Amino acid sequence: MRTSFICLILLASALLTAALRCEAQDNSAFQKIAPMKEAFEPLPFFTVLPAGWIKDEIQSNLDGFTGHLDSLVPDLILTDDIYGRNRLSRNVKAKDVGAITDNGELQAQFLWWNSETQSNWRDGYIRSAILAGDQNHLSRAKDYVQRMLTKEDADGYLGIYDKDLRYNFDNENGELWAKTTALRGLLAWYEFVRNFTVLKDIEAAVANVMKNYPAYASHPFHSVNPDAGGLTHGLVFTDVLEELWRITGKTEYRDYCIFLYKDFSEQVLNEDAQYGKLAETSLPLKGHGVHTYEHLRSVAAAYYASGNPALKQALNNFIIKISLELNPSGGPSGDEWIAGNKADATDHGYEYCSIHELMNSYTDLLSKTGDASFGDLAEKIFFNAAQGARNPFESSIAYLKTDNSLSMKGGLNGDTTVRTQTRYKYSPVHQDVAVCCVPNAGRIAPYYVQNMWMKDAQGIIAVLLGPSEVETEFRGKQVRITEQTSYPYDNTIVFTVKTFDTEFDLKIRRPSWAKKISVSEGYSDANGYIVIHKQWKGEQDVSVTFYPEVITATEKQGEYYFSYGAIVLAKRIESIGQPGKAYPLKGFRDMYYKPLSSGKFEFVNEKVIQKKPGRLEFITSMFNPSSGKDETVLLVPMGQTILRQVTFKPKSTD
Repeated sequence: MRTSFICLILLASALLTAALRCEAQDNSAFQKIAPMKEAFEPLPFFTVLPAGWIKDEIQSNLDGFTGHLDSLVPDLILTDDIYGRNRLSRNVKAKDVGAITDNGELQAQFLWWNSETQSNWRDGYIRSAILAGDQNHLSRAKDYVQRMLTKEDADGYLGIYDKDLRYNFDNENGELWAKTTALRGLLAWYEFVRNFTVLKDIEAAVANVMKNYPAYASHPFHSVNPDAGGLTHGLVFTDVLEELWRITGKTEYRDYCIFLYKDFSEQVLNEDAQYGKLAETSLPLKGHGVHTYEHLRSVAAAYYASGNPALKQALNNFIIKISLELNPSGGPSGDEWIAGNKADATDHGYEYCSIHELMNSYTDLLSKTGDASFGDLAEKIFFNAAQGARNPFESSIAYLKTDNSLSMKGGLNGDTTVRTQTRYKYSPVHQDVAVCCVPNAGRIAPYYVQNMWMKDAQGIIAVLLGPSEVETEFRGKQVRITEQTSYPYDNTIVFTVKTFDTEFDLKIRRPSWAKKISVSEGYSDANGYIVIHKQWKGEQDVSVTFYPEVITATEKQGEYYFSYGAIVLAKRIESIGQPGKAYPLKGFRDMYYKPLSSGKFEFVNEKVIQKKPGRLEFITSMFNPSSGKDETVLLVPMGQTILRQVTFKPKSTD
């Protein structure tokens, strides 16, 4: 007995020593050494405008769920004035948000949910109205901003808690998260109108946070419960801080990112992005997918603010771990938990929230590093996973989706064993789960557009490709560039540069798949970018053509898939739609889809042939186990499908 007791003491001592050593290592990891300069300068919102099919998609969202979500769920958005008269206090114990759960186990989380629903929706709505130039929606957005700013207290508090709760938690809360979602939309409006009163109010709200959570003298991420979703969402308050740093040049905003990440990493939380976990390269990702993928930006923010090599290594490890979760479409595994699983095109889905957040994180890394590969990753997600989770026939999206989408009847590919699993369907709301993915579906195109163009010391850079227009200043002179194209559905792009008389580099990201290109001007190739250096005068055109070929690749489970340029191809599975819940607004409903055939085709290594030049239709031969024969299969862009097969296992030789 005594020997066991001594052993326990020695074990406890060893654990304490290890913990102290780890803490010392962690503290050194968060020291500010040499802040990093971002490779590219992100442009303010509204500097880049969409054109072509991207503008059409944004307008379609405004005509659909993005423009009408407040009417579809008025109880969540209009009735609950959670930032004003209905702020949360100790007297509020429950909130009905319409979600189906067992035994109310998520009740604590429900209390802050409407702030996310409202503010993420408003963020996407404001940005969409601005980019579409829709005067009706712009007027509504302006009214919202004015109302929202009147809810800011005299001391700068802008949030969802009454005075008896704010900044006083040891458990689940939405303090920083509610502010993040609201302030991102307000920052977009500021960059549109350039009203410094709006900026002053935003800065006052952030100053209120920094005063009440003083750096290195408070613990905003402390929780007695390691599972605290709203609390840990709040780490991406770094989004607001970095944007304010870029606008104002005030380093205190950037420095506060280091403090937030340090405190987040030191708490006992079930989160993948904590420094100690990222330092362990063998530790797989396990957390709630959307947290993991959005936190990538926060780790990057802390590293660039500090320049600390330990955080650089953690960031690199994080990027590698996430790469193991990517499906052929770019959709990252997490339905809703990653749970140590690797990407699987059939058995593990991805959440629309995760699609948006990872794309946003990759564009952030693109600006910070200048590494062209992050542009490839962002484009893959937006053109494939994001488009492939939209209903191509009506205004609704899939909360969860798989690359191999064999059924959309609520459960994963037809599974009915979990009563509360209703995410695998199309809905303009998804209130039975959470109204989070639909708001993010309204954010993703505006965020893609904002990051299509950036600058560096030498010139202006087309980092994400697609129809767009940018107007900015370079070395004191105005430059306007239009990008005419249907990319990625066509691979010829005409850039029209209009300026008075300016010498600069026009850089165009060269997609990694583009082995053969033609450019109408002389150019050099540098680190994944086409560089055209010249004296630009008046209006001049530059034409670039990328020549794609069908590429056959292997995904994480050893199955084959096909891509053509930036597009991932799929075999469409014919289905029949079954209407679900109808909403008071005409044309809005939930939809389920049942396959009209079963069985998955198998790869036989036959050539894939484009049916007709200029059309994204391809044919090949696949083995059909149901018929026992090789059959001709049509492949189309996965973004044009509902049910589909994207990956194909090798034909059995038995």
